[in-house]
Amino acid sequence: MTQQDFYKKFKRLTHECVMEVYDIVSQFPKEERYGASDQLRRAVVSIMLNYLEGFGRRKEKVKLNFFEISYGSLRESKYLVVLAYERKWITKKQYESIFSKLDEMGAMLWSMIQGLEKMISAI
Repeated sequence: MTQQDFYKKFKRLTHECVMEVYDIVSQFPKEERYGASDQLRRAVVSIMLNYLEGFGRRKEKVKLNFFEISYGSLRESKYLVVLAYERKWITKKQYESIFSKLDEMGAMLWSMIQGLEKMISAI
């Protein structure tokens, strides 16, 4: 897979995850409207936004910072999906679908972070 294909796949997967999260949070209890559902929406969107902001930067250290923020948002999203499943706000099928996307995105993002760290340390 070329680097360009890798980045396209990450963006496609992240967008699919965002869309899926937006669909499922409507199932959350009304009292969670400004709690877990809002936080999950913001966290999953933050994965994409920080990735895109970092991708648009020229300096590797700045890019790395945004990718690390994106990774932190991904970890936050994973916890909130676990919480939603354990509270029975989402089905097992929904949980598995979103969590598998988050796992794959996490592995991809982590490899980008490691690649940037190697590039920076070689300078």
